[in-house]
Amino acid sequence: MRTHRDRMLSGELYQADDPDLFASRQACRRLLGRLNSTDDDDERQQLLRDLLGSLGDGSSILPRFLCDYGTQISIGAHTFVNYDAILLDCAPIVIGDHVSIGPRAQFLTPLHPIDDHEARRSGWESALPITVGDNVWLGGGVIVCAGVTIGNNTVIGAGSVVTCDVPDHVLAVGSPCRVVREIP
Repeated sequence: MRTHRDRMLSGELYQADDPDLFASRQACRRLLGRLNSTDDDDERQQLLRDLLGSLGDGSSILPRFLCDYGTQISIGAHTFVNYDAILLDCAPIVIGDHVSIGPRAQFLTPLHPIDDHEARRSGWESALPITVGDNVWLGGGVIVCAGVTIGNNTVIGAGSVVTCDVPDHVLAVGSPCRVVREIP
């Protein structure tokens, strides 16, 4: 029998209130509490390494940082995540090298059943991964939705809601986010 964790990680419907998943989120919250309250840069980096699936050299995340599990998040080298980021990592979130993420950005991997209100009311959900390429800049308040891939060398304007994939070398803005021009 497949566990709800197995189902979550494979993109199937799962129950978020499963005791194993709940315990993992509680452990993550304890680490986040320590992370968000420390002023010691060395301790912060160690806590990030304990929390995340991987953290590249020279990368930093400013407080207040929030996530569900942490272990599903991989951040490349020399990436900067500004204040108040929310990364709901029910599916993998992969962020490349040399990425700049503005304040209050949100990465939202969970999905809830749209056509089945009974399943939604019963607490079933699924999740799809988010991938951000290298040399990307996401402006403040950007929301990246489940299943989205953002290409290399791309800029997403502040306040944009990214609901579908964005290719390499473009400027994209708006809600929903749309490509407005290529970047040479």
